[in-house]
Formats: sequence, structure tokens, C-alpha cells
Amino acid sequence: MKASQATVKDLSATNLKNALWDTLKSIKSDTMLPAQGDAIAAQAREILRTVKVQLQVVNQAKRAVPKDVIDFAER
Repeated sequence: MKASQATVKDLSATNLKNALWDTLKSIKSDTMLPAQGDAIAAQAREILRTVKVQLQVVNQAKRAVPKDVIDFAER
């Protein structure tokens, strides 16, 4: 399975990086329109923004980091 075809349950930092890299290569080889690549990059930014906010909330509340955030970062 290509990284860009990963399912939601396979969401991880590594898969996100690979999907962005595949997107960049597709745009460079003219197999993907730049607007489509921009939409993929915007979704990736939202995912990373969400993780950042989750970590900020956890830090301020002095709570443990949720397992799904740890799994995202480690995989």
C-alpha cells in the first residue's frame, strides 16, 4: 500500500510525511495538479495543528498525553 493510500486507522507521522513526499513527486512529474497537492498539504497542516493543540492542552492541564497522539508520533 502506498503512503498516500493509507487509511485513517493508519494515520501516523511517517505515513503523513510519505504522503506529502508522494504528493510533491506527483506534482513535479505532472501527474497531479498543483491545486490538488495544495489541498493535501492543507489537510496535513490541519492534522499537525490538531496534534499541536492536543499537546498544548495536555501540558496546561498537567495530564498524560493521549495514547493516540503518542501512537501518531511513534509510528
